[in-house]
Amino acid sequence: MHLDRLSLNSMTVPGATLPELVSLCQAHGIGWVAPWRSLLGPLGAARSGQLLADSGLSVSSLCRGGMFTASAAAARASAVDDNLQAVDEAAALGADLLVLVCGPVVDRDVAGSASMVRDGLEAVLPHAQAAGVALGIEPLHPMMAGDRSVVTRVADAADLVERLGNPDGLSVVVDAYHVWWDLHLALDLARIAGRVSALHVSDWVSPLSGGLTSGRGMMGDGCIDLPALAARVADAGWRGPVEVEVLSDWWWARPPDEVLATVVDRFQRCV
Repeated sequence: MHLDRLSLNSMTVPGATLPELVSLCQAHGIGWVAPWRSLLGPLGAARSGQLLADSGLSVSSLCRGGMFTASAAAARASAVDDNLQAVDEAAALGADLLVLVCGPVVDRDVAGSASMVRDGLEAVLPHAQAAGVALGIEPLHPMMAGDRSVVTRVADAADLVERLGNPDGLSVVVDAYHVWWDLHLALDLARIAGRVSALHVSDWVSPLSGGLTSGRGMMGDGCIDLPALAARVADAGWRGPVEVEVLSDWWWARPPDEVLATVVDRFQRCV
């Protein structure tokens, strides 16, 4: 894939500050960046947005909102408030997408937890629409249902969008690491044609070296057919930036310049 579509997700080099991330991207010819919210803390959203604007980098997304599920009503209300703040942060950064990790199954109630996610989306969506920030539902691998997200398939995300009436500003984030295994992926991507708002890439290497949360592989090192998956996502309408999000204990231990040089090479050869 051509380098001009590469966006660096900040969790690929989590030790870098935002100014350091900007310098790394500039040094390696990367024109897009996707920061996590924790990276904004030292400067705040407004100053971070100004730094990125001055650097010439474009922002593909802000991660993350979501986590709508909780046993207590007060905790669910607090999650909604946090998501409203995240929307404002995304707008201040110049990001038109807030990525949502929707929240795990609580109280052993899968259907009830999915309903909490729907309610949370419904509560946040008007504010996001007014701010011009899309909410991107990101399905996570089914083994993360207990601690990250009850939304585990593109089909689950499509169901949520439909149940909320197919509103403007509600979209789906496709992360290759989480959805590559799904035999119905092509059909489900066709269901959400025009609603894909991001593609994230890394690779699945067996055995996982750091578990699901920090065992991702660099593109080309695993079993995912990334070019085929990217082509399906393009058929569903997404031809924007593609985020490299390699959460890996092994790569995190490498020098950031080495990581980014590898990212640039593998993105062009393996995606």
